[in-house]
Amino acid sequence: MKPTSFCSNSAETLPSVVKKIRNFVENEVIPQESLLAKNDQSELLALKEKAKRMGLYGNFYPEKLGGKFSRLTDYLPLAEEESRSEYGPMIFGSESTLDIHMLNHYADEAVKLNYLESLASGNIVASYAMTEPGTCGSIPDTLRATAQLKEGYWQINAKKWFICRADRAQLVAVVVCTGDESVPVSQRLSVLIVPADAEGFHIVGKNKIFGQHQGQCELELNNVMVPENFMLGGKGEGMAVIEQRLNFGRVLRSTYWLGLAQRCFDMMCYRLQTERNKAIGLADKQLIRQHVVKVYQALVGSRSLIYRAASELDNHLPADIAVKVAKLSTSQTLSLAVDSAIQIYGAEGVSEQTPLASIYQLARTTRILDGADEALISSVGKRLLNEYSDKHQEYSDKTKPTCKTTPIYKTPPISETPAISEKACIS
Repeated sequence: MKPTSFCSNSAETLPSVVKKIRNFVENEVIPQESLLAKNDQSELLALKEKAKRMGLYGNFYPEKLGGKFSRLTDYLPLAEEESRSEYGPMIFGSESTLDIHMLNHYADEAVKLNYLESLASGNIVASYAMTEPGTCGSIPDTLRATAQLKEGYWQINAKKWFICRADRAQLVAVVVCTGDESVPVSQRLSVLIVPADAEGFHIVGKNKIFGQHQGQCELELNNVMVPENFMLGGKGEGMAVIEQRLNFGRVLRSTYWLGLAQRCFDMMCYRLQTERNKAIGLADKQLIRQHVVKVYQALVGSRSLIYRAASELDNHLPADIAVKVAKLSTSQTLSLAVDSAIQIYGAEGVSEQTPLASIYQLARTTRILDGADEALISSVGKRLLNEYSDKHQEYSDKTKPTCKTTPIYKTPPISETPAISEKACIS
């Protein structure tokens, strides 16, 4: 099979960059995880700068900002390698990938000029504020944040919480209501860009996760004023922006979780092959082998589902079901992988001697993040059953895609980019 080509600004092949990323994570990042876990910003910055010098930063940014890929399926093998460490997305700039594409696709040209280069260089960080206290999670119908247009400025009043990266973000995309309740929710919401240093913007609390602060914060915006053009999309187009962000973001995050799950699997298998465990024949036990097989099966299945979802996004096909199923599967896979690895490591697995305890905490949050399991299962189940309804049209007609979607990243014609083998991302 011919290697997948990069964009014109890189002559390297996919396997060569995958190998570079793997070596960087194994030799540069993982040895420093104990320092990074203590929020050592100097070490984090040093690793980020080294990744930039080696050309390993911002791999799926738009091409004009240095990105190497134009198709999501091409980026997935690298995304998985970048995220073998929890700190990889920060070091390789991939934590900003979604925000950069959203601005590049939806923002006003003046807003792009102000912020895109700084985001892509890593000089600033962006965040996304949707969830509100006292509402039903992220259900759009229940949002209370408002923005009113006054003399060329949006006046924003909002309370948001559990906002990732809010403690270090210089820019926040805030979901608000720009229409009253008489307007359908599909036309009521908008997404505004708010600088974190704007007057009236306050971090009023830190939302701890399992007793530890991990960057999530509670925000209050009191009469914050931003220019009329500081909007993603147009007024009332927030639902379309949110849905694009969710689909793209779920695939990216699922791939990051898969990278962590693969590392947990690797750690478990290497542990079973140590001299101490060989001496007691631990790897010969059937229940131990069951751990190995079940996690391997889950990894292969989730990887396939992620590729399917990414391929549908690349090819402008309806991807909602594929994305949700991939997210559900990968969340379960990460939970299974880290739990199994901890079981093999014993007490050491729940201590600070390994990264497993921290990954375990993250794994539990994935069942809530970007849509709770129950909400996604209910949505997908309803859609699947509706495919078999005979009330309106024949089954054969309904199983065909009825519409196309345009991804927020630009893709070349299919013929220009050979399909990538799944083997490329299996270590």
